Amino acid sequence: MERQATASISNLIAGILAALLVFVGFNSFIIINPGQAGVLSILGKAQDGALLEGIHFKPPLVSNVDVYDVTVQKFEVPAQSSTKDLQDLTASFAINFRLDPLKVVEIRRTQGTLQNIVAKIIAPQTQESFKVAAAKRTVEEAITKRTELKDDFDNALNSRLDKYGIIVLDTSVVDLTFSPEFARAVEEKQIAEQRAQRAVYIAQEAEQQAQADINRAKGKAEAQRLLAETLNAQGGVLVLQKEAIEAWREGGAQMPKVLISSGSSGNGNIPFIFNMSDLEK
Repeated sequence: MERQATASISNLIAGILAALLVFVGFNSFIIINPGQAGVLSILGKAQDGALLEGIHFKPPLVSNVDVYDVTVQKFEVPAQSSTKDLQDLTASFAINFRLDPLKVVEIRRTQGTLQNIVAKIIAPQTQESFKVAAAKRTVEEAITKRTELKDDFDNALNSRLDKYGIIVLDTSVVDLTFSPEFARAVEEKQIAEQRAQRAVYIAQEAEQQAQADINRAKGKAEAQRLLAETLNAQGGVLVLQKEAIEAWREGGAQMPKVLISSGSSGNGNIPFIFNMSDLEK
């Protein structure tokens, strides 16, 4: 009986030791997957050197590994500032970033979790970077030179976040709004510009009309001059008479049957007779 009891106790102890060894064995290693980086802490103290993808040994029971996602993260961050001409400008930025895997130990020591990084680092640095970019230009320039505004913002944000181990991959302006006063001023300016353009168009149209009238008057004067020269030349009376006959015909009035034109021997003209019935044939 005693031997059986001793054997049972020995088997139990062996089983416990085996289970303990299995437990310790499983807790002595950690696997870091692609897109992750780990920070090993022993007795609460972060150890130097990030754990990159692969399998790593860690002391059992007294250690812990914090795993960080180092793939691309996206957060939308609001920002507000004043422009060079002291106008309120509000924006919302979509920021794509990732953590530097080689700096996750420092990130763990100074910031802790990803939520802390966004709230304590990215959000306030976005605000400050937007102030730097907006203060360089007027609110109107922020509209007309929006690309330059974004470039200044990107440069300021990159330099500020790089020292924290945060790599900015891309930013985009989700929304850019202005004060109600400036919005009304823009609307009034657009209306004034439209009225000015309309006035210029009307002035140009009047100028073109006036030039057309001048050209018509010049043409009429030239025609009258040529007619006068024709009438003063030999045979000019015949031309005048022929035009009168054509005017009668085109006007539809009844024309006389016979039109007699007497010449003067002083100027060499010969008297002649028009038979109007012959012209109608």
